Amino acid sequence: MNIADSPDHTNAGKTGVRALDDLFQAFNRSDAPGLVVGVAQHGNTLYRRAFGLASVELGVANTPWTRMRIGSTSKHFTCLAVLLLAEEGKVDPDASVRRYLPELPPLHGEPSLRQLMSHTGGYRCHLDLEFIASGMAMQPKGTALTTLLRQTAANFAPGESSLYCNGGYHLLSLVVARISGISFEQFMHERIFAPLSMVDTASVPSDLEIHRGMATLHLPKPDGSWTRGIFPSEELLGEGAIISTLDDMLRWLAHLRGTKTVGSEATWAQMKTLSRLNDGSTAPYALGLMRHDYRGLDIIHHAGGVIGGSSQMLTVPSHELDVIIMTNGAMANPIELANQIVDAMLGEALGPRTEKAAAERFRPLPGTRYHAKRTGHVIGFNEVGGKLGLAFLNSPAIPLTDAGDTLRIGFQELAAGPLSLPVAQLAGIVEAPTTLQFSEAGNTSTFERLPAVAPSLAEVGAALVGRYHATDLGADAEIRFDGNALNLYVYGAHAVSVLPLEAFSAEVFGLVSSIAVLSLRGVLNVERKDGRVTGFFIHTMRTRHLPFVRRD
Repeated sequence: MNIADSPDHTNAGKTGVRALDDLFQAFNRSDAPGLVVGVAQHGNTLYRRAFGLASVELGVANTPWTRMRIGSTSKHFTCLAVLLLAEEGKVDPDASVRRYLPELPPLHGEPSLRQLMSHTGGYRCHLDLEFIASGMAMQPKGTALTTLLRQTAANFAPGESSLYCNGGYHLLSLVVARISGISFEQFMHERIFAPLSMVDTASVPSDLEIHRGMATLHLPKPDGSWTRGIFPSEELLGEGAIISTLDDMLRWLAHLRGTKTVGSEATWAQMKTLSRLNDGSTAPYALGLMRHDYRGLDIIHHAGGVIGGSSQMLTVPSHELDVIIMTNGAMANPIELANQIVDAMLGEALGPRTEKAAAERFRPLPGTRYHAKRTGHVIGFNEVGGKLGLAFLNSPAIPLTDAGDTLRIGFQELAAGPLSLPVAQLAGIVEAPTTLQFSEAGNTSTFERLPAVAPSLAEVGAALVGRYHATDLGADAEIRFDGNALNLYVYGAHAVSVLPLEAFSAEVFGLVSSIAVLSLRGVLNVERKDGRVTGFFIHTMRTRHLPFVRRD
């Protein structure tokens, strides 16, 4: 078949390595895209294999030296670039981003470069805004900055919360280019990739470019065939533009843990230090890296997703275990697979798994939704495989971790939060409470239960029908009925985005993009004056309080 063999296995980890063959056997196919896997320990490469096709169109197999996109795993490279300039005294990581990009609007305070690196800056994500406005339409160069310059408000004031933001990393990349005087791509090559002999690694701004040895990105179609995955931007930068190989990424992970060639020890200490919010609490994200406990061990990692592929980079420093997985369309979850590799390689050193909350213990909750008037946010509960799942802002439900006095979803699971629900308010419930206290990133709000039976869409949707304008999107919009369906049409600069609406109450609606690959979901909160709808706000996982004003 199309497996590229790894080097001879060392005695250490032999049992674990044999288990990996079974773990990845399902992807050993000659008719579908696949993935590449690299595992090293104590500097020795133990597993280096490729599965599936690099190109279904050409029938070319993946190999261990196939180049793939790593998506958001690129982010900590960007942080290192900023800190290298800081070592030279050219930037101050704790200075406002507007010191270096003064054209940015002064919104709710001015986030520092460090806050942008830790996702605590509060700026909105340009990619999410563009998806809302134009769906999957290709965005021309310059759109990202134009979108961010247009904003009249932020998601939150700097340091008040934590929320994943690609836009912050795009701005960091612009700072690197502006201060260094060379392109971001050239800086990354000259200052990071070349010194570390990462000869097959590059920052590539567009999927329309052709590069030697690159795997094609694949998206599945309902009929079992495939279409090409192309990210709708030609200006990807530090938010997720890197392509690399197993060997280069294993070399990079060894450098991350070991003696530093690029960046000082002090710089790398900053990279690995978790950030703090204004209230003193620790945010679960360092500088481009997630760091937390996994079964009693400290792990450092970051995943990445692109259109038609995904990745996970992980290291367990105490055991010098490094893992890299990159996919080009395989129906696989690299985050879960990387954790399973840790399980296989370090089984006896691991503690117990964290327990998920049993749905039976909280039986009245599944099927209910709650709304916070102060924030406009919605949470919902569903049973997921016998566990109590939480749906935040109309996202698919994720099982809650039972942490004793709280039920939680970590930042690493959702790229938001952490989300927390105190258990005491649920003790002995025989019916769903009318209110719940719920926290996002330490910010607590009172949520009120929404109707158990949703109102008729025809009845409550009629008041929303009309035309609107969203200044922060630079777009007009319309809500109208198409048969029995109520749809929000956003007329963006490059396409029309269609967002079907679902009534949760007369004032609160769920929305979901008609383009499944975007995974764009959220809620719509109606604004009224003297009983008439005057506008609404949209909240998605990465965009909050986005206003639309009625124009008719």
